[in-house]
Parts: sequence; structure tokens; C-alpha cells
Amino acid sequence: MRAPMYYAMMILDEPNTYDQAMKSPDKDKWKNAMNEEIRSLMENKTWILDENKDGKKPISCRWVYKIKRQPDGSVERYKARLVARGYSRRYGTDYHETFAQVVRFESVRIVLSLAAFYKMKIRQFDVKTAFLYGELQEKLLMEQPPGYQDGTNKVCRLMKGLYGLKQAPRQ
Repeated sequence: MRAPMYYAMMILDEPNTYDQAMKSPDKDKWKNAMNEEIRSLMENKTWILDENKDGKKPISCRWVYKIKRQPDGSVERYKARLVARGYSRRYGTDYHETFAQVVRFESVRIVLSLAAFYKMKIRQFDVKTAFLYGELQEKLLMEQPPGYQDGTNKVCRLMKGLYGLKQAPRQ
């Protein structure tokens, strides 16, 4: 009897930068994905455009692109996520806490056991923009996202957490 053979398919057609996305054959699909992300950020009032009165250097941001695929390898959707480059933030100055509570595996097992015993239904869901709901305590300024600059020197004053910020998981 022969052992089954397994194959892995690796597709490297995801852009690494905004410029690459705008030069790719799937430019329109990436632009739609970015518009969807910006719309979500605006609906959640993640930032307000403001003058940089303090003269502080705003943190930069970048787009992260991912093609979500079906199990058969076909394209499900194009996804773009705006990420703050929060690695330049300093503890004690720009943020104070990073600890975020997470559930222990034992707690999940107890809840599942009780649900099975009492024949309860369990539902799982994912919050699409979970990081965007936590309000920031610190005043953080971010550059306007690539492809969405309004031509002014205004910066985005972050009101809520954004992927890439050190304090976002806690918020």
C-alpha cells in the first residue's frame, strides 16, 4: 500500500505595497477592498482629520493585502486592511498598557461541557472590526492612508484602536 501524497499550493500574487496593488492586473479589486476598509473605518469613527498643532511626528500606516481563497483554491474575496506602524511607539509616553484578557482553554471546555449536558445550542461569531471599537486614551496622530490623502497637511487623530497599535488589543 502506498502512502498518500499531499501537495501544497503557494500563490504569490498578493501585493506588498499600495503601489504594487495599483499596478497589478487586479487593481480594481484591490481598490474595492480598500474602499470597503475605509468605509468601515469611517463608520466606526476611527479617526478625525486634524491639524498637527503639536508638531509631533505622526506614525505611518500601510495597507496589508490578502486574497481569501475557498478550499479548492478559487478566489473568495480580496481583502485590504489598514495597519498602523505602531512599533515606533514608546512605553510610558505613547501607551501605558498592552495586556489584553483572553479566555482560558479550561473555561471554554467547561462552557462546552455544560452546554452539551443541558442540550443548549452554542453559536460562534466573529466581530469583523473588533479592534476598531476600543476607544484610545492617548492622543495618537497617524499619517493619512496611502491612496486616501486629501492634499492637505492634516493628520488622522486616532479616536479608536487600529491594527498595529500596541494598545489596540487591550482597548
